[in-house]
Amino acid sequence: MPVGYTGRILKVNLSDLSYEIIEKSDYFYRTFMGGSAMASFFLLTEMEAGLDPLSPDNVLVVTNSVLTGTPLAGANRYTIAAKSPLSEGFGESEAGGYFSVNLKKAGFDAVVIKGKAPHPVYLFLHDNRVEFKDASHLWGHDTGYVQDKIREELNDDKVQMIAIGQAGENLVRYACVIQDLRHANGRTGMGAVFGSKNLKAIVAKGQLPLEFHDRKKLKELATYFAKHMDEHPVCQLLKEGGTLGWDMEDLDADGVLPTKNFHGGSFDRVEKVSFDQLKKTVLVDRASCYACPIRCKQVCAGGKFDLDPRFGGPEYETSGAFGPNMLVDDIELIAKAHELCNKYGLDTIETGMTITFAMECYENGVITKKDTEGLDLKFGNGSAALELIEKIAFRKGFGEILAQGINRAAEIFGPESKKFVCTVKKQAFAMHEPRGKNNIAFAYSLSPTGADHIEAAHDMPFEEGRWAVPDLYPIGILKGVPARDLTPYKVRWFVLNQHIYSLLNTLSMCFFTVGPARLFRLRHLVEMVEASTGWETSLFELMMLGERTTTLARLVLAREGFTREDDMLPERLFQPLETGILTGTKLDRQRFEKALDYYYEMMGWDVKTGIPREARLYLLNIADLSQF
Repeated sequence: MPVGYTGRILKVNLSDLSYEIIEKSDYFYRTFMGGSAMASFFLLTEMEAGLDPLSPDNVLVVTNSVLTGTPLAGANRYTIAAKSPLSEGFGESEAGGYFSVNLKKAGFDAVVIKGKAPHPVYLFLHDNRVEFKDASHLWGHDTGYVQDKIREELNDDKVQMIAIGQAGENLVRYACVIQDLRHANGRTGMGAVFGSKNLKAIVAKGQLPLEFHDRKKLKELATYFAKHMDEHPVCQLLKEGGTLGWDMEDLDADGVLPTKNFHGGSFDRVEKVSFDQLKKTVLVDRASCYACPIRCKQVCAGGKFDLDPRFGGPEYETSGAFGPNMLVDDIELIAKAHELCNKYGLDTIETGMTITFAMECYENGVITKKDTEGLDLKFGNGSAALELIEKIAFRKGFGEILAQGINRAAEIFGPESKKFVCTVKKQAFAMHEPRGKNNIAFAYSLSPTGADHIEAAHDMPFEEGRWAVPDLYPIGILKGVPARDLTPYKVRWFVLNQHIYSLLNTLSMCFFTVGPARLFRLRHLVEMVEASTGWETSLFELMMLGERTTTLARLVLAREGFTREDDMLPERLFQPLETGILTGTKLDRQRFEKALDYYYEMMGWDVKTGIPREARLYLLNIADLSQF
């Protein structure tokens, strides 16, 4: 009998509303373990190259992992993957909450979906069973309405679901998938893939027992976290203020708070968009994910925008994208932008960055009020941003252009707009400044999904003499490295950290509970996997799994025609910062290119093309999945 996993993969064909359940071997589970790696396996084996990501032939994968369902803090995430409508390459997104454990307790480790339903549907998974439910009456409605109606229909107000709003139905290229109204599978446009398949939601009701090798050990690990949580600085910060309390003012002081579409690194009104301001105005409660005692999720209500607490509250990324980077200083307006994005199913980072790009185009005369339908799109006009959220979700007027993403909008606006583009692989920057944190430059460049801020650990806590440096000793990093450094030593630092973060995506673990600068250390990961599955494992095996995860995603990209050229950063990062203590700081193009050379060599990839070499694929035990 499987231990740590169900052994059951659900394969769905929406075109004829059929399904089959397949079983995979222990060898398969030990090779991939779940999450991102397992999702990439199915993209490589079930999906043809070169297809339109919004066609029925795109493959949509939802996965949990061998740690899902354990009582461990952070073991509550899941992966959604497909070919991205935004980048037309590797699409992947993780989220927390309560869906993953319900999916596993419903009887499935993964769901692999092809085709397009003849009418809107949602899947109801429970007790090893699959039901196709008509969703025609839900089509055209927002995520809050959908959740309420499905729970009413199923007579269960606790049933968990991942669902899309109108943005996904309307195929906005950065539409996301929303879970429990407060958690989002953001970036990469997975909501548009749902919409292209007439799939409104996947609902999971978990009641089946799960088998684990050593429940006593798992309970000990969970107790350890709860006991020592208040002693750890990151847990303290997250418990007090979530990601908004952790990041905003510290980043501003360090000169790395993205401001005015990444022109600057400091915002002169940062206190107006801080966690303290949120707490003074509309913050009413905190929420959590399955088995996690931190409760880092904001819950906002009331205020001048009459906020609905069901949709939670803004994270740091949302606050940065609709705040300093847009020159908006109204925390309640930012909270409303968050609510609207969750309601319609829009990625807050991509939405904020796309509007900000349009603002810079407007201020420089590239577009005018004639283009914006009368909207005054100057930096700082938060009211216009709120109006555009709805226009984007429903693809109305000017929103039709912005719904296509920054790069496609730039093609429409003309060549003068392209110097304002802040994307990699057509995905917008997150709210972290690569010129001040060079590890983020590598992350934006080398993330398989496009610019991404959780591709590896961030720089500041790991500079020489800082408190988190010893956390990396177990992987052979024995001294800190400067935040602004492009040497081979920094590349090595990034590579090894990328292995860790990719591993966490595969184990469906939260970055806030385990890893460098976290309470659960790397040795705990080994103990977790052993206690769940009974496998005798090691940090070496898990680090190799992390590298395997990154390389699998690179194979998906390579198959779609992506090369080293697609890893290049846009011009803005080679220009100097204009505000903050790092004013004048910029990336050196030649040094960055040389750093990429070292990265490809260290990864065993071809330096000219960025495609993994055959020998490395054999070492990682995935050569049979390559077409190169």
